[in-house]
Amino acid sequence: MSSVSPCPMQADEIPENVPADRVYDFDLFNMDLKDGYQEAIMRLQHPDRPTLIWTPRNGGHWIATRADFVTEAFRDPIQFTSKMVLIPREAGEKYNFIPSHLDPPTHTPYRALVDTVLNLRQIRNLEKRIREISIDLIEPLVARGQSNFTIDYADQFPIRVFMAMVELPMEDAPILVRYSNTIVRPPGNTKAEKMASFEGAIQGFYKYLDPILNERRGKGGRDVMSIVIDSEVNGKPLPHPEALNITANLLLAGLDTVASFLNFVMIFLSRNPAHVKQLVDDFDLIPRAVEELVRRFPVVADARTIGEDVDYDGVTLKRGDMILLPTALKGLSSEVNEDPWTVDFHRARPHHNTFGDGHHRCAGMHLARLELTITLQEWLSRIPLFHMTEGSAPEYMSGIASTVRNVRLEWQPG
Repeated sequence: MSSVSPCPMQADEIPENVPADRVYDFDLFNMDLKDGYQEAIMRLQHPDRPTLIWTPRNGGHWIATRADFVTEAFRDPIQFTSKMVLIPREAGEKYNFIPSHLDPPTHTPYRALVDTVLNLRQIRNLEKRIREISIDLIEPLVARGQSNFTIDYADQFPIRVFMAMVELPMEDAPILVRYSNTIVRPPGNTKAEKMASFEGAIQGFYKYLDPILNERRGKGGRDVMSIVIDSEVNGKPLPHPEALNITANLLLAGLDTVASFLNFVMIFLSRNPAHVKQLVDDFDLIPRAVEELVRRFPVVADARTIGEDVDYDGVTLKRGDMILLPTALKGLSSEVNEDPWTVDFHRARPHHNTFGDGHHRCAGMHLARLELTITLQEWLSRIPLFHMTEGSAPEYMSGIASTVRNVRLEWQPG
């Protein structure tokens, strides 16, 4: 497994703009995760390490190691463009989902369209249905006294919510989840195998959605997909290829990251009964706790493409270079948050980039926060005391959106 360590290479293997002392061995898709994902990604932020390092892994790319640089890059779409937002480059070139790979001003009307279905008012209108889904999943578990939370809840809850929003049958969920997982953590032993898996998943999304969009167009439906495909952008009806692209992006965003985050949160709570007691004693604290947990357990590592040659931190970033921007670096930096590894539900203002920043700040953040809040409210009202099953071992996996599985919990039945 890859660590974060100097990586000696032959001079002719290193791009001319990369100093030899900036070359490190780091592979986002094959990290040393024995201590957990956040712990692994934060090894990038060693005090003796420069702000920018370069790895030969995944086609070769820069990596930011400091929170202020990550925030600056997210907020500068000219110098740090969204032309390719995934590593390796081969994946970034194929990932052309709208509006993720667009920059202002082209990005703006498409983002406005996405916001019409994911804004705070629309999400609040869904609260009753989201709560019903959460209760339906938790109630049967209470009498069992044990659960693989990953399978029994995290794998199902955000997917059921999103399938309800887009009015798709739940029996289709497994195939869509498989496509989503393949895109953010592509399987394969070689880069070619991973890229074949990646491209196959994207085409799978398109093949699935194409007949559904054709059937719903112009029917006046009020589900998320119908609203998108019947919308206008720049005063013109949304073309079918763009509607297909946007809805595929919505599905990808709605099927993976919340499930991953839920697993991280429940591992933490199962090991920290004092924090659980704070929430059980004061349910009004839960929304504030959610923001602190969002800060503490980020899972995404975005990428950007250098727009023009620029000198920074003693190196030259060349136009077309790719750079990885781990969102964990801000929330878990001691320069940004005091005692960042400690979860403090009374922290005055948690600072983080868990939802990104700038014009690409996550459009689904209101939905994610509500899903997390409702989960804690409904779980703790029924299962206020629980712990990790003795001898069980969570299974961590790294990628563009990292995750953890096999979260086994126990409690007193009934």
